[in-house]
Amino acid sequence: MGRPSDIDESPTGKGMRSDDTVTDGPDTARNLRVLVVDDHKTFADLLSFALSTEPGLECVGTAFNAGEAIAAAQELRPDVIVMDIEMPRQDGLAATRRIREIAPESVIAVVSAHRDPEWVVRAAQAGASAFVPKDGSLDEMLDVLRRVRNGSMLVAPSTFGPGGPPTAPRPSSAPAPTLTQRELDVLNCLGRGMPPKSIARVLGISLHTCRGYVKSLHSKLGVRSQLEAVVRAQQLGLIEAPDDL
Repeated sequence: MGRPSDIDESPTGKGMRSDDTVTDGPDTARNLRVLVVDDHKTFADLLSFALSTEPGLECVGTAFNAGEAIAAAQELRPDVIVMDIEMPRQDGLAATRRIREIAPESVIAVVSAHRDPEWVVRAAQAGASAFVPKDGSLDEMLDVLRRVRNGSMLVAPSTFGPGGPPTAPRPSSAPAPTLTQRELDVLNCLGRGMPPKSIARVLGISLHTCRGYVKSLHSKLGVRSQLEAVVRAQQLGLIEAPDDL
């Protein structure tokens, strides 16, 4: 998988080479403390769970609107903030501008279903330091979160994928895999943001058995994480895709 690209334009519009940029950002000698901001609770919960299983990363909280994000940023002082663009009442770019004022040490990575280059520019102008497609791979997002620094703009490679990817998930032309009823039960629980331990309790199965179903879903869907499994299943029409994804 390609590495995120460095944009050689600063948010102020002045030319800036990546090797000349200020490298203020997280201290990599300890866990990166990440705040997840998204009004879609399932996405936020899934990403939070994924971060909790990754070495060197730690989710310190979630926020579901701009007001909560600003308050959490001021209180928690996270190293990295994953910020959704589209949220009710106040969008993520407005929240980004405010957070840059009150917590300038926090680095902000914008996630969005939009892939138009104009949105990358808007994110940079608001003070974000990274742009990641919301329906991209988990590996790509984690790579961006580990590398993002203030003073530069990282753009995930899938942002400008071949053929102009759609601005929102839509059913794939590839045939959906055949799933057992129990696999569908587990998949629907994943779609609600539930971790395997909770799924096992709800479905009355052992945690070992639940993890086996999750592993089978990863294989059949061709993914490597719960987050990717949910996105892929929504694209294939196996589970309903919420309007706010």
